Amino acid sequence: MGLFNRGPIVPVLKFTGAIGMATPLKPGLSLIATAALIERAFSIKKAKAVAIVINSPGGSPVQSRLMYQRIRDLAVEKKKKVYVFTEDVAASGGYMLALAGDEIYVDPSSIVGSIGVIYSSFGLEKLIEKIGVERRVHTAGKHKMSLDPFSPEKADDVERLKAIQAEVHRVFIELVKERRGSRLKGDDDELFSGEFWAGDRAIELGLVDGVSDVRTKMREVYGDKVRLPLVMGKRGLFMPRARPQVGQERGFETGLMDRFFNRPESLSDDVISALETRALWARFGL
Repeated sequence: MGLFNRGPIVPVLKFTGAIGMATPLKPGLSLIATAALIERAFSIKKAKAVAIVINSPGGSPVQSRLMYQRIRDLAVEKKKKVYVFTEDVAASGGYMLALAGDEIYVDPSSIVGSIGVIYSSFGLEKLIEKIGVERRVHTAGKHKMSLDPFSPEKADDVERLKAIQAEVHRVFIELVKERRGSRLKGDDDELFSGEFWAGDRAIELGLVDGVSDVRTKMREVYGDKVRLPLVMGKRGLFMPRARPQVGQERGFETGLMDRFFNRPESLSDDVISALETRALWARFGL
């Protein structure tokens, strides 16, 4: 942009990935992983606003709200407007995070919405019986094994789960109504059913404000000389600098390699986490 470019500054934060979930080489989005970057973006004194680019299929409602709240707290404290731009998807917790924006923009093919709560599991009790495996679990507390995938499903367990989901859903709905207000155009039964839409329909429903991308919109608002520095960590977007370890090779740390080769239970957890993350993206055709 040139050494003497004195155009206005709008720092850009980019949040990509599932929220809360983590795989071996790609940690999920969370407040602890993003807090320093958020603080840095809002601490740029001459910044006219903060832009956030989101590409997330959702995940943890807790981490989604924590990140949302940190952004809103700093926006009020620093008196800066927040613009959000979605890429492929801002759904479920990804849309909750997008609500931190005073204005939200999409691509016509972006997937937006999924304002709901989901729990998924498997019923494996017949499988372990078929292969001759005996399940041995000892608990204190009669509900400690609720929804255990290796045990038959119980109606009262499902009822308790649905009550929790309804409460989390209520919080999500209230946040959407608080942030979008009179811009919402759809009926509650449609908006909060868990359905998701492409960009143009999301605009019609009032979930977002228009079609644009970060460069186009910021140049439209702040002029052609606007500067859009990407706020990043030292080694990448959300990866803190790690101390080199003995045996580190080609970007793999000894601790990570140990997880694969010496701790099969960790490998199993990583595989499940990766599959869950992939399934979350796949729900939106991505």
